[in-house]
Amino acid sequence: MKLLKERIRKDGIVKEGNVLKVDQFLNHQMDIELLNEIGKEFKRRFAQKQIDKILTIEASGIGIACITAQYFHVPVVFAKKSQSVNLDGESYVTKIESFTHKRIYDVIVSKKYLKEGEHVLIIDDFMANGCAVNGLLDILEEAGAIVEGVGIVIEKGFQDGGKSIRERGIQLESLAIVDAMNPAEGSLTFRETE
Repeated sequence: MKLLKERIRKDGIVKEGNVLKVDQFLNHQMDIELLNEIGKEFKRRFAQKQIDKILTIEASGIGIACITAQYFHVPVVFAKKSQSVNLDGESYVTKIESFTHKRIYDVIVSKKYLKEGEHVLIIDDFMANGCAVNGLLDILEEAGAIVEGVGIVIEKGFQDGGKSIRERGIQLESLAIVDAMNPAEGSLTFRETE
């Protein structure tokens, strides 16, 4: 997605430790016009799929998932990273390790929001090692839902997450795949996918 890649080049910051900061427009402050184009692109890439719900994980995936859901006319369910008094009844729970936060979370989704046989699209902002997506896939498997695909805004192609998801036979659509980052120069290289 050319518009996204241009924005990453303009406003993204490459840091040590394979960190790409895009908080100016994607996951702290959000450029809604850009997110709208991202939502349209996910709709185009998954147009032939039956989608009943979109599943994401708090917090950065929620805005992207909500805008994408408008194009599919479906609800968004987001996995919570902590138990709260608002979560009542039975839940699906799995553990994920956050690349960014360097910690392990219990990820929770109420069983009343994911049903057997529902067709679900996973949407998230980043994929590095694929821990978050694999955790969501575990929840969908436990629920008996049908995984229609995974949409990622930015994939770090030099890490194993995308490869592992594709090897499972799941349609993974990443709008920008970063193949290399050089923090000393502040530069990055994109994989040509379009």
